Amino acid sequence: MRVRAMCVAVMLVLGWAVQAPAQDRAGVERQFRGWLEQTVWPQASRKGVSRATFDRAFQGVSLDWDLPDLVPPGTRAQTPKRQRQAEFGSPGKYFNRGSVEGATAVGRQMARAHAQALARAEARTGVPGRIVLGIWGRESGYGRVAITHDVFRVLGTKGFMSTRAGYFTEELVAALQIAEAGHAPSGAMKSSWAGALGQPQFMPTSFLKYAADGTGDGHADIWRSEADTIASIANYLAKHGWQKGRDWGFEVQVPEGVSCTLEGPDQGRRIRDWAAMGITRVGGKAFPESEARQQGFLLMPAGRSGPAFIVTPNFYVLKDYNMSDLYALFVGHVGDRIQYGMGDFTARWGQVGGLYRSDVAVMQRALEGMGHDVGGADGLPGFKTRRSIGRWQEATGQRATCFPEAAMKARLR
Repeated sequence: MRVRAMCVAVMLVLGWAVQAPAQDRAGVERQFRGWLEQTVWPQASRKGVSRATFDRAFQGVSLDWDLPDLVPPGTRAQTPKRQRQAEFGSPGKYFNRGSVEGATAVGRQMARAHAQALARAEARTGVPGRIVLGIWGRESGYGRVAITHDVFRVLGTKGFMSTRAGYFTEELVAALQIAEAGHAPSGAMKSSWAGALGQPQFMPTSFLKYAADGTGDGHADIWRSEADTIASIANYLAKHGWQKGRDWGFEVQVPEGVSCTLEGPDQGRRIRDWAAMGITRVGGKAFPESEARQQGFLLMPAGRSGPAFIVTPNFYVLKDYNMSDLYALFVGHVGDRIQYGMGDFTARWGQVGGLYRSDVAVMQRALEGMGHDVGGADGLPGFKTRRSIGRWQEATGQRATCFPEAAMKARLR
């Protein structure tokens, strides 16, 4: 869906924005006020937002120069050198013991406290309660994490001068619609640094589309109601294609004879066919027969330097909530720990990751020059980048590891 509130780490902003002299910023602030009037207000008005709501939303609001990925007027977007958000660093850090065990322990408490709401949501949508809990815990610590940003300042800044200005402008107008309709309690229009709202951390357009009433009172309150939060998360996943009765995935062992370049949602095959290639579940368990005859996909989020998985289409539904392999893996893993008492992954995360985004982007551009599809030179090692690295390694006589490493920088330029 978007980058989430639990990942709120301070990120570097483009140097121009940090170093801009006060007089330059003052001029940009004036342009911002003009943009609100000339661009945002007409769009909001057409959506039924009153002038009074619009004026209240932006009273005293100025640009937030500390947000990431800003492109002030007169500058050009750049790949940031550093990326401190957890999804984009060393994969193993995303599964630090405190985060995993905390989400699990509190999740078990929530499973008992809200058993009826979870059961109702699962009966209505087919989404297991453990999956809802995994998302709820990752997004807002089950509603316990303070969410402090003014949503109109965040979305106004990013709509006016970010790398995805059109997207954030649409979200800003949706936030104004939420305010106009009175969906949020007084003072509750607070967000993550990306503009996500409430306990499920819905972007405003997602609230308008997927927020659900879990109590039967006719309202969807994702700020104060745990039942509505549960219903809303389950509804979101169901509307994005969750397949009832299927798992999200299984940790596996991948023999050296199976190439890591087979990873990806566009290279699926029946799970029994993966097994016939020598891929086995950890712990000697067999794949459930109901799963074995259906399609699965190889996932190796750290290449050969970490755990491997055969995942189902439901894994990619989780990615629709937040476009990160590690996020979806965290949610499924914590859900399994909550319900089944699962332990840590069997395989260990290797010492990979930690490169500058700008370094990875250079590698990606080099691979693109060779004809590889890396999914865009954004400095983020998604599955297309990982398998492109593996294909390059195989073509040059190297052992395929399928993950960017510092030693590659000299050859991939």
